[in-house]
Amino acid sequence: MTLVQVSSNKCSGGYQKVFEHDSTELKCKMKVAVYLPPKAENEKCPVFYWLSGLTCTEQNFITKAGSQQAASEHGIIIVAPDTSPRGCNIEGEDESWDFGTGAGFYVNATQEPWKTNYCMYTYVTEELPRLINTNFPADPEKMSISGHSMGGHGALICALKNPGKYKAVSAFAPICNPIQCAWGQKAFSGYLGEDKKTWEAYDATVLAASYSGPQLDILIDQGRDDQFLSASQLLPDNLIAACSEKKIPVVFRLQPGYDHSYFFIYSFITDHIKHHAKFLNA
Repeated sequence: MTLVQVSSNKCSGGYQKVFEHDSTELKCKMKVAVYLPPKAENEKCPVFYWLSGLTCTEQNFITKAGSQQAASEHGIIIVAPDTSPRGCNIEGEDESWDFGTGAGFYVNATQEPWKTNYCMYTYVTEELPRLINTNFPADPEKMSISGHSMGGHGALICALKNPGKYKAVSAFAPICNPIQCAWGQKAFSGYLGEDKKTWEAYDATVLAASYSGPQLDILIDQGRDDQFLSASQLLPDNLIAACSEKKIPVVFRLQPGYDHSYFFIYSFITDHIKHHAKFLNA
């Protein structure tokens, strides 16, 4: 799988780069951002995968979150893919902001016309790690995952569906119970069809309730003034209850005054990278 470098900028002693490649899973060209800390010049480093939210590209996190300094200090590679396939010429892919382009929801679609391209779950959990491990000084045994909103949902399901694959997981304002909220119901009915039983395979609350893998320490930050929290799109209480029942450790921090934006992520990203470093560098 050939990577073509699109950009490279010196940042916090390392390099923030963006690459393009032809995805076998998504059957289109995809961009992915890769931060290489100074440590990567001499040795293999653990990898922190970041999944962004609705409408985002690979650019949002790398230009707004301020993650590079902490990643540099802890010797962690950060990989931030795009949020959906692009330019697939599927009828309706650009009609709404919360479905189609920029809204892949990190599932493998089973419905026409989406199933050919919209396989973001396999792209994130299989194709992307192969690509990174082949082309960069990445330690394949040390991966972790995080994300925001739709991407927080993605991070949680990737970790819960693959026990032991990710050493740590965290999320900012994740969509915790998509089968119970409007965003999730719209996306899942479009990508997965009307059989709601099939939706459960991509719902963090349902997955947590049946989790039986090695201990997974989850960190979640949620802004108290998040408009999507009050609109019942995120439903963190449902996930916390499921985790409590299964004795899955969750640190849930409700942050007063913070909303759903990247200003919120910027404020706490260093805490999250420290959380991941504790497990990745153990």
